[in-house]
Amino acid sequence: MTVERQEFRDAMARLGAAVNVLTSDGPAGRSGCTASAVCSVTDDPPTLLLCLNRSSENNASFKTNGVVCINTLAHGHEELSATFASRKFDMAARFAAGEWTTLHTGAPILVGASVSFDCTISQSVEVGTHTVFFCEVQAIQQGPADQGLIYFARQYHRLGASAEG
Repeated sequence: MTVERQEFRDAMARLGAAVNVLTSDGPAGRSGCTASAVCSVTDDPPTLLLCLNRSSENNASFKTNGVVCINTLAHGHEELSATFASRKFDMAARFAAGEWTTLHTGAPILVGASVSFDCTISQSVEVGTHTVFFCEVQAIQQGPADQGLIYFARQYHRLGASAEG
């Protein structure tokens, strides 16, 4: 029995995930996109993985630059997420939509992100249509912890800390 592509995609839409803007800078220039396929691998050394379509223009630049920042968005960043997800905006327009700084690697860090993980790419593995990047965390910048943004059922949903704690 084989699971059809659309059935798998529809099922994955029911798996809520944090919304991230992935950014990079280096020899291949600045690049960035929106992704939800990010998760922790290990805390020793601190490592995350991210999955990126091999046809994405960002895939080659991430590999060439060897660095990536995983900027986890807070609510209020829905428009920024949509800008980085859209192919109608070039890189200059995408980055003009936010305020940026850098930490250790030189990858753009989003000011006001819930958390930003500044990483070097330690390994990449090709799996089907995607590349799985293993990213060793070099620095972390934490932002507001009371406001999150997830993507579920093909829509943004805001998360907020309960006042009752």
